[in-house]
Amino acid sequence: SICKGYILRSYALAQRSFSIDYQNNCFEKDGQPFQYISGSIHYSRIPRYYWQDRLMKMYMTGLNAIQVYVPWNFHEPVQGVHNFTGDRDLEHFLDLTNQTGLLVILRPGPYICAEWEMGGLPSWLLKKKNILLRSADTDYLQAVGAWFAVLLPKLKPWLYINGGNIITVQVENEYGSYFACDYNYMRHLRTLFRFFLGEDVVLFTTDGNTDKEMTCGTLQGLYATVDFGTDTNITEAFKRQRHFEPMGPLVNSEFYTGWLDHWGDKHAAVDAKAVSKVLGEMLTLGANVNMYMFEGGTNFGYWNGADHDKRFRSVVTSYDYDAPLSEAGDPTEKLLAIRDIIVNKCQMQSHIFKSFLLCIISTFYECFQVLCVFFYIGPPYGYMLYRTTLPRNLSEPTPLISPLNGVHDRAYVSVNGVYQGFLERDTTLVINVTGNHGDTMDLLLENMGRVNFGSKINDYKGLLSSLNLGKDALTDWKIYSLNIDGAIAEGWPHLQSSKSGPTYRREPSVGPAFYTGTLQPNGLNWDTFLKLHEWTKGQVWINGVNLGRYWPARGPQQTLFVPGPLLSTTLPNTITVLELEQAPPQLRVLFMDRPHLNITANKL
Repeated sequence: SICKGYILRSYALAQRSFSIDYQNNCFEKDGQPFQYISGSIHYSRIPRYYWQDRLMKMYMTGLNAIQVYVPWNFHEPVQGVHNFTGDRDLEHFLDLTNQTGLLVILRPGPYICAEWEMGGLPSWLLKKKNILLRSADTDYLQAVGAWFAVLLPKLKPWLYINGGNIITVQVENEYGSYFACDYNYMRHLRTLFRFFLGEDVVLFTTDGNTDKEMTCGTLQGLYATVDFGTDTNITEAFKRQRHFEPMGPLVNSEFYTGWLDHWGDKHAAVDAKAVSKVLGEMLTLGANVNMYMFEGGTNFGYWNGADHDKRFRSVVTSYDYDAPLSEAGDPTEKLLAIRDIIVNKCQMQSHIFKSFLLCIISTFYECFQVLCVFFYIGPPYGYMLYRTTLPRNLSEPTPLISPLNGVHDRAYVSVNGVYQGFLERDTTLVINVTGNHGDTMDLLLENMGRVNFGSKINDYKGLLSSLNLGKDALTDWKIYSLNIDGAIAEGWPHLQSSKSGPTYRREPSVGPAFYTGTLQPNGLNWDTFLKLHEWTKGQVWINGVNLGRYWPARGPQQTLFVPGPLLSTTLPNTITVLELEQAPPQLRVLFMDRPHLNITANKL
């Protein structure tokens, strides 16, 4: 009933909590101690269609949270006109982080710095000539209040305590480095955040690692955190935080993995070893760390900021930041070093590694009727079946010969469903078979791909010349084209009823056979790689899509790429394997976080 559903949801929300445990110097999530390992990502610098990709990569690295700014001018470039669509769809971004399993540390400003145009403040504020930005100036506070009245109600449902994934919210940004040092301004912001978000959300400040910055940037009721990079003494930095927050979690809200560039500067870089070393030291102390940046992205259009210390210096278009993920979202050596630290220091298990068992459906020949389509010579792709009968008794193993190298490209031979071996173009032209007069001989013939270069591109496929059984030429072949892809795409064998469907069993079979399994959804659909350890050769389909051939016995490729969008986040994911030679004793496959593409196995 509606009432019962409401009660259950209310009970579930009542179990969700996020707070500061001052007694044990840590955060507390759902009543348990919690340490976050976070990375900064700016949705405003990354096209919407790459958001999920970047978030997945951050999660795969071992992060459990992300930190994100909300640029006011990105959403209200014209006063009173708000835009939360397309690349500005903040709630869609939050939803993606939630689906990916990442918590959110939100930094809604109103000022954000971020090397972003005017620090995120809209330029129309400057129409008031004497306005004092980031202060208790009446015109400024009125504009901030109007903006927060639009923004913060959108964010309230996304608070962790309300069923979302925002665990903490930053007030302003490094305010201690601003000349005004206006406590009335900070008090006003605190009041606005509490009014719109409630009394239970954790509010915090971030400031540079100096006494002056911490003095002007902190305020009672806002948890004080620090930021620093690899060139700072960790003990001294956290000692300064302890001066302002004697109890509570240690937090580095901006641990600098790189740095920004100005036009005319040398490209900034921070050593990966230094980053990973300091990160490891902080995590060992139990500190909560956000890496700024984890991916920088791009200052598209006119969104770059500028500095003006001794002179005006404009920030370049790229915001690569020498971050663990490059501007284009590619993993770097720095990312790998960070991932190793997270795994070693925190003993966090990567959720991308997942194995599960398959069960055998049937041998290939037991489900022949499902896959057979029609007589046809010259298959365009995939597999054909050639069938004849033995002309005599074979009391002793008898050679089956391809005298003219006519098997294009591999033929898997069975007699009455008993696997005999394979013939292979250019390499294996003879095998021995046994059987009795009138027994059915089947050749499952595989097209391994046509020549694409040189004089032999007229590459016909199938059984191009007769086979000999000892001294006898085999004749009267029946040729069947097999619509394996079509059958699997339509749901076979997973949608077969228990009455008409095949018998499932766990024991492996020798020779061509289908195996199937189901991967339950976990709300994620990352790119991943399928490893078929100790399987021999065959084909794999996931959710009806043909991933391609596997052949770990031959190598070097050991894994198949599984694009994330193929995996359902809500429905069971079906996997079907056609093993052509020999399945392993344990019918297990493995999903991995990276490819294995250079392992040489059995060479010819």
